[in-house]
Amino acid sequence: MHAPVLVLNEAVKRESGKRVHHANIQAAKAVSDIIRTTLGPRSMLKMLLDAGGGIVITNDGNAILRELDLAHPAARSMIELSRTQDEEVGDGTTSVIVLAGEMLHVAEAFIDKGYHPTIICRAYNKALEDAIAALDTISIPIDVNDRQTLLNLVQSSVGTKFIAQFGTLIADLAIEATVLVSDDLGNGLHDVDIKKFIKVEKVPGGQLENSEVLSGVMFNKDVVAPGKMKRRIANPRIILLDCPLEYKKGENMTNAELMRNEDWDTLIKMEEEYIVKICNQIASFNPDLVITEKGLSDLACHYLSKRNISGIRRVRKTDNNRIARACGATIVNRPEELQESDVGTGAGLFEVKKIGDEYFTFIVDCKDPKACTVLLRGASKDLLNEVERNLQDAMSVSRNIIKNPKVVPGGGAAEMSISASLKQKSFSVEGIDKWPYEAVANAFEAIPRTLAQNCGVNVIRTMTTLQAKHSKGDNVCIGIDGNSGSIADMTEIKVWDAYNVKVQTFKTAIEAACMLLRIDDIVSGIKKKEKKTASTPAKTQVEDEKDVDSEQMLPE
Repeated sequence: MHAPVLVLNEAVKRESGKRVHHANIQAAKAVSDIIRTTLGPRSMLKMLLDAGGGIVITNDGNAILRELDLAHPAARSMIELSRTQDEEVGDGTTSVIVLAGEMLHVAEAFIDKGYHPTIICRAYNKALEDAIAALDTISIPIDVNDRQTLLNLVQSSVGTKFIAQFGTLIADLAIEATVLVSDDLGNGLHDVDIKKFIKVEKVPGGQLENSEVLSGVMFNKDVVAPGKMKRRIANPRIILLDCPLEYKKGENMTNAELMRNEDWDTLIKMEEEYIVKICNQIASFNPDLVITEKGLSDLACHYLSKRNISGIRRVRKTDNNRIARACGATIVNRPEELQESDVGTGAGLFEVKKIGDEYFTFIVDCKDPKACTVLLRGASKDLLNEVERNLQDAMSVSRNIIKNPKVVPGGGAAEMSISASLKQKSFSVEGIDKWPYEAVANAFEAIPRTLAQNCGVNVIRTMTTLQAKHSKGDNVCIGIDGNSGSIADMTEIKVWDAYNVKVQTFKTAIEAACMLLRIDDIVSGIKKKEKKTASTPAKTQVEDEKDVDSEQMLPE
């Protein structure tokens, strides 16, 4: 018999076969169990302590998983799902984890029976195609211009969050902001960039009811010389610059050797003349307000204030872009290149206000602003952070609806309808794929089941009644009322989900489950030793008397 051959290094750990599948499935289930209770209107909050000692209190799936420090690689890939969902559609971060966990849970039985993971994945992908086809049949197109319909949609998404107690306030803010910044591309297409053109400004103090969407922008800056420059101008002419209004300094250390006093005076005069020149170029366009991203020297400040021009310096690039979109100005790189068309005249009012201890600049009442600021007020920073997270979700939902105006019934009705449709189709699936295909149909029931669990009602009785109603196929909009746990028609209680969000949730969950099922080997500890030796340079060894070879020593 041959002796065993060692291929891998002793330091390398390797797991393969069924053990890997079970470990991955257990890890995914553990992650999904952590945030299962945060689904629906009756969801629980999680309190997380981060490394810096800060506290995060939220029921946003992505915000919770982002703070967790996990060791298992499969669990980490589950967290990535939630992040992807948040970036793509902004909602359904909890649903996607619960669904992916359930997909892996139902696959465990087939792994035990000796099914090959490729067969399970093949059935899962077929089920995904059929699920999206079924979702298309139950989706309902809506009119984006109907504000009440939009409000119901956003409210059903935000209704599960912490801010549901404040009524429709946040949903109103989200819709107003997204409608403001949406660009009509023609052919019924819209482009909505909420990351670039909507700024959420959180100011502690006041009440949440005081929050508003400004028809313009605000930022945390004051004018350069408060005593000399105006802090309130109606219908201002605004010039935006991306260059310093001060004398150009050398790139590196610049030494000027002066032999006479007159040379020093000449140098100062040249600087002064340069500043006067650029101030005159700017003043020739009669602006009321000059905003620059770079510095603004005392001398320039003096000349501008003499001409009754207010100046603001060191504004962020992102803020400057928003001001340009709001008032119709163009950001100019050199004062020499200024044109009349670059001056922004779209703003109705420029004003500097003091809120709390800080000064904020408001450029509001814009004619057709394509950028805006949402001002959030609240009692504490923790409250404001949670409201901001919820507001981002609400804005994402309204953006999805504006981009793709189709909705599906919420409250688990869409999932139950798809589950019933897949069970029906499973009879026509031939061969060994039939059983995993049917398991996907059962896995979709995880969403309504979790909703019922979080409401504290009898889960088995509720789910049985719901399955019976959907198997008849008379009404696809029958789901669970997340507040009471009773079975209700979603069209009556006006609970809807965005079509985009649902499709993204199903695709992400099933594709992630397939990816984790196809892992059959985990090898850890590769090339760690080599890295160590490369990073730490070897010490130069100095021989002393003890180290010297005695045979090579010369005889005395």
